[in-house]
Amino acid sequence: MQKIAVIGGGPSGMMAAITAAQAGAEVLILEQKEKLGKKLLSTGNGRCNFTNLHQEPICYHCEDTTFPWRIVEKFNVQQTVSFFLSLGVYSRNRNGYLYPQSDQASAVLEVLRLEAERLGVKIQTSVRCTEILPSKKGFQIYTDRGTVRAGKVVLSAGSKAAPALGSDGSGYTMARRLGHTLVPVLPALVQLRCRETFYKKIAGVRANGSVSVYIDGALQARDQGEIQLTDYGISGIPVFQVSRYASIGLFQKKQVTAVLNFMPDFTKEQFTAFLKRRIEERPEKKMEDFFTGLFHQKLSALWLHIAHVDGKKQAGACSDQEIEGMAKAICSLETKIQAANPFEKAQVCRGGVATEEVCPETLESLRIPGLYFAGEILDVDGLCGGYNLQWAWSSGYVAGKAAAGS
Repeated sequence: MQKIAVIGGGPSGMMAAITAAQAGAEVLILEQKEKLGKKLLSTGNGRCNFTNLHQEPICYHCEDTTFPWRIVEKFNVQQTVSFFLSLGVYSRNRNGYLYPQSDQASAVLEVLRLEAERLGVKIQTSVRCTEILPSKKGFQIYTDRGTVRAGKVVLSAGSKAAPALGSDGSGYTMARRLGHTLVPVLPALVQLRCRETFYKKIAGVRANGSVSVYIDGALQARDQGEIQLTDYGISGIPVFQVSRYASIGLFQKKQVTAVLNFMPDFTKEQFTAFLKRRIEERPEKKMEDFFTGLFHQKLSALWLHIAHVDGKKQAGACSDQEIEGMAKAICSLETKIQAANPFEKAQVCRGGVATEEVCPETLESLRIPGLYFAGEILDVDGLCGGYNLQWAWSSGYVAGKAAAGS
């Protein structure tokens, strides 16, 4: 029987342990927090969006664009749904986003823990691994509670995102000491901090719109949805989706800008015509009331300020230049990105162990035989919406199955 040590008891680590144990391996999970899966409990605002029915290669990012999909195909969304159903989790479908019927992330964690225990997986918590050394008979794992010996190792210690929940980057250090290269690790699925001072006046506003990120003037990514405006910049799911590109541009010391469109269903020309018709219908209306019913009052005041329009002015007295100025502010508000929020605020990271050094069929290290990787420690990050957990399930399954030799 092959003894497998799984370093990291998050989603990918638990999946690797369960899969290996199902194949008959003796498995030990080493988790540095006091309990397994603490980060899992925070996913989906505590409801756990554990996968997404809409799956395409473009939903996953990596320096090698083909790598993530090769793994996801080996344990796909249908297999994920069936796996959790077999454990007792019935899924609720919200436009393709799948949650447990109970809307509790704790339910997902509990069924994984119970399955691991049923299969005889040994679990050690509050144990910090510091180094992995290959030996003739496998590996010696040095921890703050002694040395652990194992025939094979699955390194699933997470990234640097949300370090308070266990992802403190220690896995990267162990991988680097074993000779692996790291793609620069940067915050992803994170809020963006902007240079302009007007954000303090519109903080707390939520509005539908699109966000486009440019690096040195070249468009990198665009997404649409509810934008959340904060006192320091921009947040919300569409911002999260494009944030990895902003992080890369900032890391490269390039100019990063975002263009916000608060009427994405219109072209600028169409919206300018729309404003003119609105003025024709109520030319006597004061401009401070003109946008009521379209935008939050704080945003209305911002459009007037940017276009230099007096709020006491009657709409019918606005010049074409002023109307076009307001349309431009609404449809293409350019903002300079100063920084991404730190790892403490990020949901995942961009970067990690370079996938060119990992077998795309088994997730075994091409440098150290018997060493496998799973989860966020690899240079793979997915879109917001259940994709990073799908990567955890898929990569954990592939690594666990390969480590068990089946």
